[in-house]
Amino acid sequence: MAMRRETGAQGDLVVTWAEFPRSPGHAFYDALQKVLQGADFDVFVENACKPYYAAKMGAPSLPPGRYFRMHMVGYFEGLDSERGIVWRCADSFSLRDFLRLSTREKVPDHSWLSKTRSRLPHEVHEKVFGFVLKLVAERGLVKGERIGVDGSTMEANAALRSIVRRDNGETYHAMLERMAKESGIATPSAEDLARFDRKRTAKKLSNEDWTSATDAEAKIARMKDGTTHLAYKPEHAVDLDTGVIVAAPIHEADKGDTTTLGDTLETAKANLSAVGLAPTPDDPCEIIADKGYHSREVLKDLDDGDWKSRIAEPLPAKGYLRWRGDEAARDAVYANRARLKSGVGRAAMRKRGELVERSFAHVLDRGGMRRAWLRGRENVAKRYLIHVAGFNLGVLMRALTGCGTPKEAASAKNALLFAVQTDIAAAIIIIAEFEGAPAIFTVVVMPEPD
Repeated sequence: MAMRRETGAQGDLVVTWAEFPRSPGHAFYDALQKVLQGADFDVFVENACKPYYAAKMGAPSLPPGRYFRMHMVGYFEGLDSERGIVWRCADSFSLRDFLRLSTREKVPDHSWLSKTRSRLPHEVHEKVFGFVLKLVAERGLVKGERIGVDGSTMEANAALRSIVRRDNGETYHAMLERMAKESGIATPSAEDLARFDRKRTAKKLSNEDWTSATDAEAKIARMKDGTTHLAYKPEHAVDLDTGVIVAAPIHEADKGDTTTLGDTLETAKANLSAVGLAPTPDDPCEIIADKGYHSREVLKDLDDGDWKSRIAEPLPAKGYLRWRGDEAARDAVYANRARLKSGVGRAAMRKRGELVERSFAHVLDRGGMRRAWLRGRENVAKRYLIHVAGFNLGVLMRALTGCGTPKEAASAKNALLFAVQTDIAAAIIIIAEFEGAPAIFTVVVMPEPD
């Protein structure tokens, strides 16, 4: 199938009376559209996607820029499913304008999103994420001096009841039936199986023994709320001076923090290099992380390299440390401890707890990605990257207009004029719009002396 290019929406020659009444566009999406068009976003994504379409075959496809815009809408509107994205776009004239649809053109079906995602590799989504990161960096919103790293959990689109044993393919329900019959229950019912499963000892679900029949890359993991699900592990590398996410890979949920840190830092270094802020041994970038990332091997690898570690140190089990002749590990641990206990290190740890956790709250909870509706780590990573790109665009929009989400822009626009009268002074707070951006003006009126 050939790739269709974005040429803009053609105006209609005849407009019916039902189409004439029209509310003004959404202030946030109109401003975001200007930013994307000013940076030639559509031209960039069409050139990036061109190798994956036929030169000329059949009817042209839908423009690739529409595919990425719809996923950005999914982040800004907090929609987890692609069907929900289509329904929301079809229900809003403002979003139709954001997608650059003509009056009689339909919103693409959810199946088109799936087909386009399967056609475009992960590298194209990385290029789009890098394009947005470069766009944000051009406004001075990427410093590359302090990077906070942390991981979270994302529930996979697979149920625990679908797991099977790796050795013989036996399901969990079949295993319970077999064990119940061996214990003396001839024909166990569902209640008998549930009671038997609760009472049996030494039960443990291990990823070495079990796998999902529907999503083999999803791993059994304990979620943040304490429940156990098949899940993935997103990990964020956040610029602590601006809050911009510079890397957001998806790892297997059973991988520890010390195992995944190297891949995340490599991705962050590549993205920072693309915007001219690559860390070097002469000018290292600080890496701030919690105690889950602390290990002697990690600190030795980071020592005298591109990264300067400020990683929280857990308390030793016996109150003291044994080095057994490993002087490199001793020097790395003590140097990290000295940097961590300084005033700069303590401030950086507080900043990490604020900005990194906020990025997870925006992307996973408010952005609708706490549970994945796609299967396969690559599929999940493709959509997750565009959601993170939407988060970075929100940081840029907050710097340009004062509002980083559509709801924030709507609440600022619809705010009322109110006054506060006290014995000392009267404060009149006015919320208005200045060049399309909400602005807050406070006028303090002092009473006349008696």
